[in-house]
Amino acid sequence: MSNQRWSLDFISDALVCGRRFGIFALVDSYCREGLRLVADTSISGLRLAREIHLAILERLVKLAIAVSDNVSELISMAILWWSRDGHVE
Repeated sequence: MSNQRWSLDFISDALVCGRRFGIFALVDSYCREGLRLVADTSISGLRLAREIHLAILERLVKLAIAVSDNVSELISMAILWWSRDGHVE
């Protein structure tokens, strides 16, 4: 069922000039719908938590499971607090 399990991923790359940037991708695991793409040279855990929260509010859902790799951007204290407070596995 859609909106029950979302996948969180963080992709990084560099521009031709060498400047690094990251892309946060949020995808509905059931229907493979892209919910959010956030690109920036610096993306904090607080910003990631805010982007996920906004996606939940826009879709009017209660997310049950969020799946991610254990990359540092996705295991920050802001994300851990968000998942605990939102009762998300």
